[in-house]
Parts: sequence; structure tokens; C-alpha cells
Amino acid sequence: MDLLKDSLRIRHYSPRTLKTYASWVRRYISFHGLQHPKDLDESHIEVFLTYLAVQRNVSASTQNQALAAILYLYREVLGRPTHWIEAPVRARRPRRLPVVLTTEEVARVLAAMRGVPALLGRVLYGTGLRLTEALQLRVKDIDFGRRSILVRSGKGRKDRVTVLPSRLRVELTNQLGAARTVHMDDLLRGFGRVRLPNALAVKYPNAESAWSWQWVFPAPRRHFDPDSETERRHHIHESSVQKEMRRAAGQAGIAKPATAHSLRHSFATHLLESGHDIRTVQKLLGHEDVRTTMIYTHVLNRGPHGVRSPFDSLDLPSE
Repeated sequence: MDLLKDSLRIRHYSPRTLKTYASWVRRYISFHGLQHPKDLDESHIEVFLTYLAVQRNVSASTQNQALAAILYLYREVLGRPTHWIEAPVRARRPRRLPVVLTTEEVARVLAAMRGVPALLGRVLYGTGLRLTEALQLRVKDIDFGRRSILVRSGKGRKDRVTVLPSRLRVELTNQLGAARTVHMDDLLRGFGRVRLPNALAVKYPNAESAWSWQWVFPAPRRHFDPDSETERRHHIHESSVQKEMRRAAGQAGIAKPATAHSLRHSFATHLLESGHDIRTVQKLLGHEDVRTTMIYTHVLNRGPHGVRSPFDSLDLPSE
């Protein structure tokens, strides 16, 4: 397991991927009675994947995620060829339509949300960010002058720029003010050093405590970071936003199985419905292939000019 984790870190896989892969490899080894993976072959992998699909009733995407972790183990850690694994057992993912809310439903849900998750809900619908991307925003990533948000190391470890709704300017400014108060208080108490990506903390020793690197949505409490053996403040947990989204959707009388990710789907769909170019929407969402964006709808190419966030057109009740 240590070799697996070191291999993932060397290749700059995200902490989330490292945790997921390690979990699946551990479950695979435990399923086969703690036998060493080098003593297992294709039949053992098929038995494990069949168990996941039949006994555990997991989805095709979950099954493929488990397979990806096992393939990585054999290919990169054990140094064994994997052509004998991939073809026969990879599950086929069904094409499912995303849950999309109407503009009226979005307005009702956002109006029912409370606290910091309410602002995050507005950010998700107003920018098309994934929930993890919104939570990992740092102060320097928001550009009020250009009305844009820079997403660093999004899905696929790619950077991109998306639109910042003008109507969120005041709310985000207030949130940054609250975050700065928390940061200053942490500094006075001897903390205030945020975790930086890669080895930036070594290259720029003072960046950890710099305001520009702090989270836009800091957690209410500090936690102990075992890697650095220091107490830090992380961003708020995604579960708090998901729980508030479910509560607000129920209060708003939304029958659809709406999640925080539904706001991103709604952002894309409403942009396409208003006539924006699908290539532009693809770039805003960070899709590598336009066919992923095509799941929302097909529209004529009208050029990438004049993109305006659908959030700016909402008729929200006054607070």
C-alpha cells in the first residue's frame, strides 16, 4: 500500500484519487483473503468485479473505478502487463440524462438555501463549477475586474476560466471579508497557514500564510493535518452543501432528485437554451470532448460573443 501511494504521489494524482485507489486495492486484497496481488490473476479480478455488480449492486461507473485502481496496481506498482485484464471485464456505462432544473425551480431552491451553502449554490449555478472546484477556490482565483473565475487543476488537472456573475459581486465580497477575519484571527493565534499544492510551500515559504492563497470558503474549525503535523484550516466540507441542497429542494417542493451537481447541469442547459455556442459552453464547463456537452442539447453555433451567466437573469425574492 505504501508503494501504491508513493507511485500515485510521484505522478501527481490528486489526494482524492489516491484515497479512492487505495481503498479499492485494499478491498480487492481483503476480498481474496489477504493474498498478495502478484499471486492473483485475471479470474480473481473478474470474480471481484462480479461480486461488486451482483452482490453489491454497484453502478457501472463504480465498477470501472474499481477496475481502474486494480489496473494501476498491476501496471505501475507490480510492473505487470494489463492487456489481459481490460477487454473482457470493463463494464459499459449507460448513457443517462442529467437532472436539470427549470429557472423557476432554481430560483426556488436557491431562495430556500441558508448560510454559506446558499452562496455556494449561487456560485454553482452562476458559474457552472463542480462542487469540489467551488470549495477549492482561493482568494486569488476570483477576478472581479474581468468578471471571471480561474479554476486551477480541475478535472483532468486542467486549468480553465469561467464567467463570474455580476450579481454575485456583493455576496462574494462579503464572504471574502468574513474569510479574511477568520484568517487574521488564525494568524494572531499562531495558525493561518493553508495547505499548498505540490511543493509550493518549499519554493515560497511565506505563501502558506499569504491572504491570496487562503480558501474563499474556509471551514468553521481547524483540523490536524497528519502530513505536515500542523493544525490547519481546510475549506468547508462538501457534505454540508449537499445536505443543505437536499433540505432546500424538499422545502421548495422539488420532486426531482436534485443535488448540488444539478445546478451545474442547469447552468449548461440554460446557456444552450438561451442560444450560446456549445463550444463556448464546453470550455466553461471544462469538458475535454464536446460530445460530453452534447448530452444537454444540440444548438446552432452562434459564436462565443456576449456570454452572460444565467444567474444574472434570475428573479430571486428579496432577502
